[in-house]
Amino acid sequence: MPEYAVPTPRRRGRPRGGESGTRDRILTSAVEEFGEHGYDSATIRGIATRAGVDSALVHHYFGTKADLFAEAVGAPMRPDVDVPAILAGPRDELGEHIVRYVLEAWERPDVRKRGVVLLRSALGNRFATPLLASFLSRELLGRIAAELDVPDAELRASLVASQIAGILIARHVLKLPAVAAASIDDLIDRIAPTVQRYLTD
Repeated sequence: MPEYAVPTPRRRGRPRGGESGTRDRILTSAVEEFGEHGYDSATIRGIATRAGVDSALVHHYFGTKADLFAEAVGAPMRPDVDVPAILAGPRDELGEHIVRYVLEAWERPDVRKRGVVLLRSALGNRFATPLLASFLSRELLGRIAAELDVPDAELRASLVASQIAGILIARHVLKLPAVAAASIDDLIDRIAPTVQRYLTD
């Protein structure tokens, strides 16, 4: 009869295998955890347990949960990082600043390529749609709503998101000729007043 070694328990902390392998394993675990539980319910602890590492190591490699999510899904933009600076500007210019921020970012080839993939996935995948929606609700809409200080702030922020998502889909996914050919400034002139009205009127 062959003898079998008794497996030793996995130790917590920094595992063997090199930083690249550890980082990749955490990232794979994050994709699985976010996919199974959604953005809100997934936890750093759960991701760490799945990867067989300490929670501190997840923070070491990826920072916050939003950082890890962005890396896991290939998010082309970081609203949790960028939006606070936009919201700190003049209140009567928020619409223009938000629209310009998004449209100009999507003119960069790296952002556009990853963004189109993410949009298509969210539109056509029943697992990706709620995952992306929950991330945007917390990291984008929640931040906008918190700054508005009005009773229907969540609805206003959601309407802003619908406007932005609509123009991105029309310009970069559907590629409607007139919208795709329009300049950034022309689109801002036409869209920003609507976004501003959602925010402050």
